[in-house]
Amino acid sequence: MGGGGGETTTALGEPLLTKKGRAYRPRCPGCRVDRLNAEREGVFPLKDLFLIWLVTITCTLPIQSLFPFLYFMIRDLHIAKQTQDIGFYAGFVGASYMFGRAFSSTVWGIVADKHGRKPVIVLTLVAIIIFNTLFGLSLNYWMALITRCLLGVMCGYLGPIKAYATEVCRKEYNHLALAVVSSSRGIGLIIGPAIGGYLAQPADKYPSIFSQTSIFGRFPYFLPCLCISILAVVALIACIWFPETLHKHNEDTVDRSVEAVEESLADTDTEENGSGGCLQLFKNWPLMSAITLYCIFSLQDVAYAEVFSLWAVSDRSYGGLSFTSTDVGNVLAASGLFLFLYQMLIYPFLAKSVDHITLVRAVAILTIPLLASYPFFPALSGFVLMLVVNFASFMKNTFSVTTITVFNILMNEAVTQDVRAAANGIAVTLMSISKAVAPAVAGIIFSWAQRRQTASFLPGDHLVFFMLNVFTVTGLVFTFRPFFVRGSAKH
Repeated sequence: MGGGGGETTTALGEPLLTKKGRAYRPRCPGCRVDRLNAEREGVFPLKDLFLIWLVTITCTLPIQSLFPFLYFMIRDLHIAKQTQDIGFYAGFVGASYMFGRAFSSTVWGIVADKHGRKPVIVLTLVAIIIFNTLFGLSLNYWMALITRCLLGVMCGYLGPIKAYATEVCRKEYNHLALAVVSSSRGIGLIIGPAIGGYLAQPADKYPSIFSQTSIFGRFPYFLPCLCISILAVVALIACIWFPETLHKHNEDTVDRSVEAVEESLADTDTEENGSGGCLQLFKNWPLMSAITLYCIFSLQDVAYAEVFSLWAVSDRSYGGLSFTSTDVGNVLAASGLFLFLYQMLIYPFLAKSVDHITLVRAVAILTIPLLASYPFFPALSGFVLMLVVNFASFMKNTFSVTTITVFNILMNEAVTQDVRAAANGIAVTLMSISKAVAPAVAGIIFSWAQRRQTASFLPGDHLVFFMLNVFTVTGLVFTFRPFFVRGSAKH
């Protein structure tokens, strides 16, 4: 194999184009991307970052877009015999997406490693177009449950898009590309529910535009799903400009796994916490303690997301706010805007000024009185109520983004480069399982709480938010020794 600026061939006679000592195979899509990156030094990858942003936010929108209208959808599907049972059935629909994703994420990673990042991303967008649309057209409860589960099974984009983000750009833009993935996911998790809140039941909200006899009148939850599916079509068309980044040869390739491409971002050496293979990771307590915290707070965050929407739209006689889905959309849209500003302007300063685990502890302590105050909101009304709910929603979402970001950093600090891919795989799998459990458990507790409005201890929704705080306190306790140990892998 040649190394200078000339042209050599492989053992099979395939020509190699070399530049600055690196060999490029002209038939390999990954090599073509690498060569293009080598030639565009100093060029900002605006097009690549925009395509990453578009695909990521499109794939994220369906995850929580149903929460603002899920209560009404379950009611209209007539599966619940009593109003108090709506939360029970809603919990399983909310959990079905993550349940499906928990079982398929590893498989999609393997597929992406073998056949390329682009095919998995394209299949995810096709799945959104099909199953998200069918969910909006659900004729009964079981159709809603199955289509959401299948959507989760087919959405394998997260690992491949992170891999693609680091491969399609020059190395100096890798961190920026991953930041685009992270921020667009965070925004999508807020904007998705806002879309669901604004566009559900359009024949009731906008009768001058949508007739009760139209498809949007007969299927009142179809419009938000359709809009997201249309955006998925746009993203699918944009994939035409997506170059494949996977190297299609074995030589000169050390590690092509989906998660492993992120390892190049940190020039680390193999040290004590990273050596010994995948099984040794379970003995790496700094890593496992960080993953445990990640799962506890992720479970609480997803449970809160479902509880907030169910609680906000439930009747005041059951301790709710009697909000419409539009009111919920307004709250979540405002939270999304301020959350974006927080991520851009405030969080970078906090990350530099405050120790990571100290920041998590402070957030957990502040979360406890915040969640405990929610059951008292129904005593308010009008402008004061909307102001308080918007502030509380923004603060809770801010706390969530802060903790999840910190845990990702702590997990990377706990291991060295050679096993970071396996560590990330363990974290994603366990996190997906916790997120699958959270909505179902939250729905059951919410349904139970609505039946005990006159209980002497934790009546009504006091019980719901108390249980959320149980997870918060548990997470806080686990930030101290002996449960939590700071990573010591040398970089």
